[in-house]
Order: sequence, then structure tokens, then C-alpha cells
Amino acid sequence: MFTKLLIANRGEIACRIISTAKAMGVRTVALYSDADINARHVAMADEAFYLGGSAPADSYLKGDLIIDIAKQSGAQAIHPGYGFLSENAEFALKCEKANIAFVGPSAAAIDSMGSKSAAKEIMGAANVPLVPGYHGDAQEDDLLVSEANKMGFPLLIKAAFGGGGKGMRIVESSNEVLTAINSARREAISSFGNDKLLMERYLRQPRHVEVQVFADSQGNCIYLSDRDCSIQRRHQKVVEEAPAPGLSDALRVKMGEAAVAAAKAINYEGAGTVEFLLDSDDSFYFMEMNTRLQVEHPVTEQVTGQDLVKWQLMVASGSELPLKQSEVKITGHAFEARIYAEDPQNDFLPASGKLDFLREPTQSEFVRIDSGVRENDVISNFYDPMISKLITWDESRPRALQRLVHALDDYQISGLKHNIEFLANIAKHTAFKDADFSTDFIERYGDLLLTPATDAADDTNTALSLAALYQLCARKKQAQLDASISHDPYSPWHQNSGFRLNSASQHQVALLDDNHQINHLDLIETQIAGQSLYQLQLDDSLITLSGELVAEMLHAEISVQKLDAAQTEQINKANGHKLKLPVSQVGDDFTLFIDSKSYHYRALESEVIEEQDNLEDKLKAPMNGTIVTQLVAVGDSVKAGQGIMVMEAMKMEYTIESPFDGIVSAFFFEAGELVSDGMLLAEVEATDTVAKEESA
Repeated sequence: MFTKLLIANRGEIACRIISTAKAMGVRTVALYSDADINARHVAMADEAFYLGGSAPADSYLKGDLIIDIAKQSGAQAIHPGYGFLSENAEFALKCEKANIAFVGPSAAAIDSMGSKSAAKEIMGAANVPLVPGYHGDAQEDDLLVSEANKMGFPLLIKAAFGGGGKGMRIVESSNEVLTAINSARREAISSFGNDKLLMERYLRQPRHVEVQVFADSQGNCIYLSDRDCSIQRRHQKVVEEAPAPGLSDALRVKMGEAAVAAAKAINYEGAGTVEFLLDSDDSFYFMEMNTRLQVEHPVTEQVTGQDLVKWQLMVASGSELPLKQSEVKITGHAFEARIYAEDPQNDFLPASGKLDFLREPTQSEFVRIDSGVRENDVISNFYDPMISKLITWDESRPRALQRLVHALDDYQISGLKHNIEFLANIAKHTAFKDADFSTDFIERYGDLLLTPATDAADDTNTALSLAALYQLCARKKQAQLDASISHDPYSPWHQNSGFRLNSASQHQVALLDDNHQINHLDLIETQIAGQSLYQLQLDDSLITLSGELVAEMLHAEISVQKLDAAQTEQINKANGHKLKLPVSQVGDDFTLFIDSKSYHYRALESEVIEEQDNLEDKLKAPMNGTIVTQLVAVGDSVKAGQGIMVMEAMKMEYTIESPFDGIVSAFFFEAGELVSDGMLLAEVEATDTVAKEESA
């Protein structure tokens, strides 16, 4: 076994590898870029070395430098994690030549699976079932269009050297083919440095089922359970589970044996995943093989009781597999939900920023969190915006799912947008509970997953009321603190009673919400048995509140009374609901956490003029990125919603659309130029404005 291991990665997976290495008595070497100088994985490792700038090309993709650091540090092995250099055959070969163990398969095995088209040929020869398609080397536009028309629609265009949904397009008709080819090529060359494409028939509602395989240098190869990864968005996995629900024992064995045959066909060593599309008639087809550890490997660990990183290190050091196929036991069920910094309400645009507040669910034998961040860490726009992986396990699928729902409710983040509520909506969806899903699940139920069936207006009013209560409790607590340190604690300037002569005490709260709406709230205070009760009216409801702040928790009681002409505005606590809400506050901004939802507000102390929505904001860069191309020319007439330019960020393309009918009067950036979040990219003059100028 190695005595020192270098981890050529960052974030969550680097922390995961370091944990196992330490448990095995192996010292660890971390790497870091400018953006990661204070990262968690750097703090966890025994030592760390600087790579360079924040961009991956300036740091985590510098293979020669990484090998030099391994030599300098005395590391006998390099674990690449996933992403970056993990499936780079050239890097694996350089490790071999430098006499440094690469914790993964051979360069030849990586190379054979690196091209999806070549992989299809190898799998076909090994009798692994394939989806009909075109995987040839000829890549002329006319040929690809011709093959697409022969194949029929819908079809899937994929980057031959791709992964993670990059360079992938679904084509529904013949007139879309050429546009999709050009777009997929651009993304493929940007993400993988190779624009070769393949095409195959697109199965409408398949499931995505993958099999974990493991092989050693002695010729042993087994499969360790299967996983269902059907819950995807833009071909990126969102929720995974093991074992895949609803498969017969015979089908599991058949898929497992096909996965082993695929691994043996390329003389595979180490951890690998063979991915299949499973059709509704239980037919399955080889999709691709990932020659690395998968992001979702923890669910397999939870149901097998095995540490797959430990297995990787054992195999890389020449040991045999710890188990034979007959010794693999599957116990219970596990889920993994990927917690991302992204904005589900804004087309899942990746988010970056500081984790001002982070409270994770309590870990146990049922709940596991694989994370690479801590509170106050920054999620950088240079890397994948994953915050963590939340994994739950129990003896059955329903119980494991219930654990997932509860853990998501207990996961609290503020400071940036995230997808926790979206994940909770998936976990609570009836079709997901019934395992009635396919790879189009999110597309099919998208609106409901973004806006659940509960009464959104009532939820918003409840949250707004509790936010106002929090403000009053915070004011009272601050007044008490000021009085305690004052030379005159009874000064009226330290009071927060809302006192008014000959009338009920009244408090005013102004809160700015995430929709840029200012909410002016008037709360009437009444004292009953020494307790302050606050009352306000929102829409057709009279809301009564009471509570106090205890550390970071708001202990509240709320009752809601629907008003009509026959009712009077009197205190009514008959339907009171007591609850404890975590609250995070940074400056004037605060966030309330109610189950899996988070509500963010800014407290306003003075009158603020509300800004009108500015349609031209749609012409600003939604995040840091690079301009790819201009779709129209200056002087062209465009319609509202028409794409006028394409930018790339985090290896995904985003189309900038015209906010209204008009004429493009200027572009401020050319293809290849870098842009920052909020920069104005183009100028469109509205049609009615042009008409007025011409008539003048």
C-alpha cells in the first residue's frame, strides 16, 4: 500500500478521498488554485501545493506540473477523483512513465472508452446491446444530416468525447439537424477539445440505470449493485438511488453480467461504471462507460457496506478485490441528492457567492453528507457549483425516501441561490414515491416541481408575517441589549414598545423581498397576560403572532383567520400553530427557513423608492463567461424573445434574447471576449422608439 497519496482534484471529492486515505494510514497531498487557497480540502490534507490561477486550465488541468509535485512531495500515487484529469488517457500514461500509480484504469482502457463511437464498436463486439445509431469517423455536415434523416426522429446528437450532458442535443425534426450539429460542435470543442459527434435514436421515456463494476490486476471483475439515475436535468444527474427500483432479480443479473463483459472487453482495472438505457419492455442498451469513480458512488457504498475509495487504493497498489461476486450483499436502499448553488426559478442558472449561513442535517447511520465547503466559504464561478451530496439510507425505499425528505427540510443555506426546495419537491412527488419515472421526469413535471401544489399565496403571506415577527423580536432584543449597557437603561430611546397615546401600540416594518417588492407592514401590539401579541392584515386574512428569539431560532406562534363582513378584528388564537424556525442574518439581510423552503428579505429602515423592472436587464450577462457568437448583425430587426447572441459559462451555452421587438443597434463584445456578471452585452432599440424618431 502507498504511504503517500496526491489528490489531483478539489472540493467534495478531494475531501472524500482524503477521509478514506487517512483512515487507511495514508498521508495526503492536496492541490489548490488561487480560488481554493483557503478551501476545506486544503485544510484537511497533510500538506498542499499551489498550482496557479483559478481557471482549471491554469491549475487543475496542468498535468505535467501535478506529476512534478507528486515527485517533489514523495507521493507514490495520484487519485484524480472525477472531472478534470480523471479520464485523460495522456495524463494516465504520463503517470505510468513517471512510475507513479494512477488510481484508475490504464491509459489504454481510458482511451478506448474516451470516444463514444469507438466504445460502441468495442461493446458491439463484446455482445453488449447497443442503441441503433451512427458512430463513424466521417463528420461532414451533409453526411451527418443524411444519416440523421435515415435514422428517423427523435434522435440524440452527442459529443463523441463528451460527458456530463455537454455537447448533447435532442433533435425532433429534419430542419433542426444542422443547427443542433453546429451548437453541439461548439460546446464539444470548448468542453473537451474535440468536436467529433455521434448520433443515435432517442428513446422517449427510458430509465437511466448504471452498474458499478470493479476489476483488479489479477483478472477478477465483479459488479456491485445497480443505480437508477433517471432524475436528470439537461442530462445532468440530480437524484440517484441504489438499487434501481422495480428490476427483477433476473434483469439485475443480466445487466450486471453485461457490465462485467464491457469491462473485460477493455481489460479494465479499478472502479468503473457502465451506463445503460432501460426501455419500458426491460430491453437495455449500452450508453457509455465512465472510467472513474462516479459522483453517485455513495449510494452503492451505503447498500453494499463497502468503501469504494478504499477498494480503489487497494487495487491500484496491486491487491485483489476484497470480495467475490457471490459475497456481494445488498442491504436496504439509499438516495443521493446533489445540493447545488443554482437558481431553479431562473432556468437553473449557476450561482456563485459566499455561504453566509450553512446548517447541515445531523449525520448518522441513516444520513451522510459528502461536502467540500464550510460556512463562509465561497462558491466560485470557475468550477462546478456543487455544494454537497446528501445521502440517506434505510432498510426499505419508502423509509430511505422519508429520511431524504426530512434531511432536506433540515438543510439550511443562505447567501446564494440553491436547489434544496426543488430537490424536496422531487422527493415528495407522488410519481417519484411510486418509482414511476423516466429520464424526462423533470421535464414532464417541471412546473409542479418549481411551484408545488400548496397555496403559494398563503405560504408567502405566512413567511412574510413571520419575517415581520422576527424583525420585532430582533428590535426588542437589541433594545434590551442597548439598555443593559447604557448609563440610563430606562431612557425612552431604549424602548421598543410601539407606544401611542390613546391608541394601541403600533409597529411598522418594511421588507424588501427577492421579487424586488417592498412590503410595508403595520402590526398592532396587544399585551395579554404579559405576552406581546401582534396582529396584521394581509389580503383577506387576519394574522396573529407571538414569539421570541432563542439564539438562531425564532420560536413563534401564528394563527390565521379569514375575514368576512360578519367578522371583527379581534385576537383569535383558536388555530394557533407553534413552530421553531432557523434564521440567518447578515447585515440587513435575513433568511427564514420553513421546512425545505427559504425566504430571504432585506429590512429597510427608511422609505425606499421601488425600481421598475428594467427589460434591458435581459441584455446583461447573467454571470461571468465568454461570448461564443453573435446570432444577428447590427441593424437587424428582431422579435421579443429572439436569440441575438450566445455566451458560455461553466461549460454550458446560454442564449441572450431580445427583451422586445426592435433593431439591434450595438454589440459591446465580440466572440471570444470575457464578460463579467451584469455587463451590458448589446443594445436593442425598441420598435416604437424607432418609429417615433422617424416620424419626428
